Order: sequence, then C-alpha cells, then structure tokens
Amino acid sequence: MLCLQSYRFGRNLAKSIPSFLSRGCTTTPESTGTDQQMANPHPEEPIIVEKENNITLIGINRPKVRNAIDSITGRKLSAAIAEFEDDPKADVGVLHGIGGSFCSGYDLSELAGQQEPQQALSIVHQPEGVMGPTRRMIRKPLVCAITGYCVAGGLELALMCDLRVMEENAVLGFFNRRFGVPLIDGGTVRLPALIGLSRALDLILTGRTVTAKEALDIGLVNRVVAVGAGLGQAYNLAMSIAKYPQLCIRHDRDAAYYGTFSAESFEQALEREAANVTVELLQEAKEGADKFRQGIGRGGSFNGIKERKLPDWERAEMKHESKL
Repeated sequence: MLCLQSYRFGRNLAKSIPSFLSRGCTTTPESTGTDQQMANPHPEEPIIVEKENNITLIGINRPKVRNAIDSITGRKLSAAIAEFEDDPKADVGVLHGIGGSFCSGYDLSELAGQQEPQQALSIVHQPEGVMGPTRRMIRKPLVCAITGYCVAGGLELALMCDLRVMEENAVLGFFNRRFGVPLIDGGTVRLPALIGLSRALDLILTGRTVTAKEALDIGLVNRVVAVGAGLGQAYNLAMSIAKYPQLCIRHDRDAAYYGTFSAESFEQALEREAANVTVELLQEAKEGADKFRQGIGRGGSFNGIKERKLPDWERAEMKHESKL
C-alpha cells in the first residue's frame, strides 16, 4: 500500500478499497492493455462511482483513449457528481482517472465525425458543460487526483475541483491549442482566478506543457506526490476535510467562491458571508465550542473533533493493541 502514510489508516483502507487504489495508482501512460484489464473490473462503464465512509470516488473509465470524454461520458459524469451532491452520507468527493491518465480532454474523434456544424454546436451548448458539470459550482468539496495526462478539457475538469493532487510525472497543458479547439468548460474563467491573469494567459495562449514542479510553484496544484501515490493521497486529503463539521465547511467554501467570482464589491461579499449563517450552522458551532470547553482540540490536537462510529474489526484491533 505505497499510497498510504499511516499503519492504521492503511489497514482500514486495505480492508475496504483495494480495487480503487490498484486502478488509481497505475499511472504510466504506456501501461499495456492486459494490465489495464486486470486492474479494471468494469471495462464497459465510462464512469465508475465507489463509496468509502463519507468519501465518494468518481472515476473516468476510458483508458483506451486516455480517458478522453465524449458527450455521453460528459453527461454521465454530470449525473454522477449530482448524485454525490445529493447523497446525505457523502461529504467530500475525489475525481480521478482509471488506467494511467486523469483525462486527455474532449474526444476529438466525436467532433471530427460530426457532418453538420449544428450538431457540434448542440454538444457545445449542453447546459452544464461538455466535459461534465463545468459550468456551475459543485455544492460539496471535490478533490482531483491528477495522474498521467491532464490536458485540454481534462485540465478544465481539474480546475473545476477545489483542490488538486498531482503525481510528479504527470503532465498538464492546454494541448487543444495545437488543434484550434477552444476552451469552453471554464478554463478561461477559473484559471486566472487561481494563478493570476498573466500566468493564465501564458498557459492558455501557448498551450505549453506544465510540469508538476511549476504547477505547484504557481498555485495550479496543491500537492505534488510520488508516482503511484496520487489517488491515495487525494483520498487522504479528502479525509482531512471530511473529518470536520460539514455545515461550517460548506459555508466558508461558498463564501470564498462567491467573493471571488460573484460579488460585485468587497462589501457585498462580506454581507453575503454573514447573511448565510443559519441557526443550524450556529448549533454546529455551539457543539464545537462545547468540545473546546471540555479540552478537546486544544494545543493543536484534532483528536475527538468529529466523532465516528468504528467498525467491529477496528474496535477489536484497538483493544488488542492497548494490551501490547
């Protein structure tokens, strides 16, 4: 379990989700078809959804075309993310690619096969976006695990996510520039907000390759990890968010996005931040304050911040370890 950092977390994850780690950690674009078939038990499903605790993993599953997304796959990805948003048991999502790459962008073979311009225009004008729900804000935190190629529309998908974990040999870039394919899934909107207009224009206009080191330096990604560790570390990051009270998480996240993209002024952003505080949110805050008064969380420790039910096997293991 090279993707994991702690012994107990590794034991827990190994008991429940070896399948998604075996797929997600296969990051070499040159992986053979046989290797991909062995690691992928659902070769016909373009989108695979798996759930572990309060984390939902959404995998793009078209490894033969480096997970390029056609219109059908885009609609299925939108549906999978909407289902994750509506699931009361799911707090954080992880978006990843299966079989070596995250996503190589829009499947240009579909565009090339369109005989009438109006047909292609109908694909472009899909309400939520071509690549997925890229033309709206996702209602819950979403972490992207970047492996292999994350280019063109695939990079726009990664920008749709809140946080990005990139393997050190992965490749970013708007390679669509080479073929005259425009950015239509939010890349021109989100990228300047993340890294600044000047740097964004450099990447948008040149279509050049961006390495993991540069991506981290300019704030395009949040973590760079070893080859094979992308999905595991993205899951770790999702867990580090999911362990906290979620009403507060969503309030602060929404306020940050509103202030960045929607507010007409600094004052309006501040007003919205305060106006969206609800009775339920204050009750959650009161419960946290009561824990603090009891001594939980002081001195920088986060133990006990959020209670969770332990499965029987983990309770037995902890009991056994306490006797050693």
